[in-house]
Amino acid sequence: MQNDKIVVGLDIGTTKVCALVGRRNEFGKLEILGMGKAASEGVVRGIVSNIDKTVEAIKKAIRQAEEQSGINIGVVNVGIAGQHIKSLQHNGSITRQVSDDEITVEDVNRLTNDMYRLVTPPGSEIIHVMPQEYKVDYEEGIVDPVGMSGVRLEGNFHIITAQSNAINNINKCVLRAGLEVDQLILEPLASSMSVLSDEEKEAGVALVDIGGGTTDLAIFKDNIIRHTAVLPFGGNIITSDIKQGCMVMQNQAEQLKVKFGRAIADEASENEIVSIPGLRDRTPKEISLKNLAYIIEARMEEIVELVYAEIVRSGYANSLAGGIVITGGGAQLQNLVQLVEYITGMDTRIGYPNEHLGRSKIDAVKGPMFATSVGLVLAGYHPLDQRVERQSPVEEQVYNKVAEPKSTANNNSGGGLLQKLKGFLSDDID
Repeated sequence: MQNDKIVVGLDIGTTKVCALVGRRNEFGKLEILGMGKAASEGVVRGIVSNIDKTVEAIKKAIRQAEEQSGINIGVVNVGIAGQHIKSLQHNGSITRQVSDDEITVEDVNRLTNDMYRLVTPPGSEIIHVMPQEYKVDYEEGIVDPVGMSGVRLEGNFHIITAQSNAINNINKCVLRAGLEVDQLILEPLASSMSVLSDEEKEAGVALVDIGGGTTDLAIFKDNIIRHTAVLPFGGNIITSDIKQGCMVMQNQAEQLKVKFGRAIADEASENEIVSIPGLRDRTPKEISLKNLAYIIEARMEEIVELVYAEIVRSGYANSLAGGIVITGGGAQLQNLVQLVEYITGMDTRIGYPNEHLGRSKIDAVKGPMFATSVGLVLAGYHPLDQRVERQSPVEEQVYNKVAEPKSTANNNSGGGLLQKLKGFLSDDID
């Protein structure tokens, strides 16, 4: 049953590696059973740059999540981001044998699977195929063709590709940490599942996820994903600017940004000064919060302008009645909403993953910086595109073996859940 299924989301970010263990309660809300978090030192701008450090961070986060939830974790949903992410539109079609027969789920799946066979640039591969709309015998604008009659079935698809090396490195890190990858999901798509409402997706909305190393963009219209992009700038570049501009250490710059940073310099007081410890045998350094805000505002303006340029390039800038939703760790910066509204002229709000969360002892997951992690867990219950929610019996069995209580797993003579799951998967492959 869906309510008995436990799903684990693993967000391998530039600043943190986060593991969330979740289960859907009787009201359909997500109950977070455990959370693990570790500093990420092996990831740069969303791309794994050091395998060993990333593996250690994954192990630490998983260990904390296991201890808090009492669950042995074997399979995870993993997020992927980075500047290498590309998206494109493509049309495909199939010809059926008999026009009188109804179009079936198998016909739609065959058309979708054909898209995965597209030739991509060397070194890249397809990670998502998202249907936009269908045509049946040249009749356009069909959302779901199942049950209709026709010979020719066509579809327009939004296809997302990623660098093969980046995918392989993520898979390698997860496997070395003793885990299996169930789904590899583009991070802005995961974030959209946790912070956007169906009404916003219908009206048209741009989701902007400001992470440590990247800023991710996903545009929705008519409940369909229309455009995706990953920009190689995030919160870490602001920290670096503060470090250089204020002549402080990296960790001090991060604390200044988090505790005192503002996205609009005019909102900062002229007279506010913060004193931070100096280096050995040196006097404390005094930082003007006004100057700090000027540094942050200059960089945030650049990031927001790049995001807006990408929205304009998508062709949907004038069709987004839902405006912009900001999430991710960078969304916590004071006055950011006002800055985005000023630059883009679009209504803006902060996206919190509260709507899908039930009661939980872990209040931290309700913050925007955990939007991707919550979305990765939700992806275990809701597919990225509801029109392809057709899970096979084998997939259901795999999910039932994803996690089980530690007490049960440890009493099994088979050597624990991971060994059982690996054996199960290999039997399926054979």
